[in-house]
Amino acid sequence: MWKEFKEFAMRGNVIDLAVGVIIGGAFGTIVKSLVDDVIMPPIGLLLGNVDFSDLFFLLQNGDPSGPYTTLSAAKEAGAVTLNYGLFLNTVITFLIVAFVVFLLIRGINRLKKEEEVPPAEPTTKACPYCYTEIPLQATRCPNCTSALEQAEV
Repeated sequence: MWKEFKEFAMRGNVIDLAVGVIIGGAFGTIVKSLVDDVIMPPIGLLLGNVDFSDLFFLLQNGDPSGPYTTLSAAKEAGAVTLNYGLFLNTVITFLIVAFVVFLLIRGINRLKKEEEVPPAEPTTKACPYCYTEIPLQATRCPNCTSALEQAEV
């Protein structure tokens, strides 16, 4: 059983998948940092010094009761909050990742189109009597022995 598992794990597909998952996780971390540290601060500044990670609705006060100026202060007090600012950050992160994956797939599809070979010229034709595939140069069908018109070359 161990030998079978080792053969399965050492196949190229499994290793490629593992590398893809690791690279994808690292890429997700980079995109999250891009959103949280580069994109959202200027947007928050344009909207009047809003920190999106601190946008929340208070559902239930904690001890001591609010108002809470930051999400971390509300969490320390044990308040129940609806964190829509963090959700916005996550949505923007997802959109960036989806856009990059779209660009990647688009590039791969372009490469595949360049590699496609045009279809080869036909080498056979259908017999008009029995509809069997025969060579283009044939003057008599080998299946039904019908005489064919002059071969088309």
